[in-house]
Amino acid sequence: MSTTSRLPTHATVLQALSAELLDDGVWLSLEELARSCRMGPDWVLERLEAGLLPAHAQQGQWHFAGAALLRARRLAQLERSFDADPQLAALTVDLIEEVADLRQRLQQMQAQMQALFEAVDAG
Repeated sequence: MSTTSRLPTHATVLQALSAELLDDGVWLSLEELARSCRMGPDWVLERLEAGLLPAHAQQGQWHFAGAALLRARRLAQLERSFDADPQLAALTVDLIEEVADLRQRLQQMQAQMQALFEAVDAG
């Protein structure tokens, strides 16, 4: 096996960083968010002003929770891949997030039901 095949790929590194940045305790600057989305700071500001990205202002600077990274990347990807209008991309991301939330809630309910059935069978 060659040395280069053992090195982490750019995608692997970005995936690891994304997982770490999704922590609620991590905050990104405007420039960091833009760079992570492979977009310019103006792109982030436009989405921010349109209400498409959540952020907090502190001492005249915008700060984004780590979870905003996933939303921003999805917006950027939809806009690039499909030449989507920012509002349409945001609606699509809203739906993706809602489906993910519903799936998580369904899994929780299924686990609760399974635990209930096991308790009834045991008793």
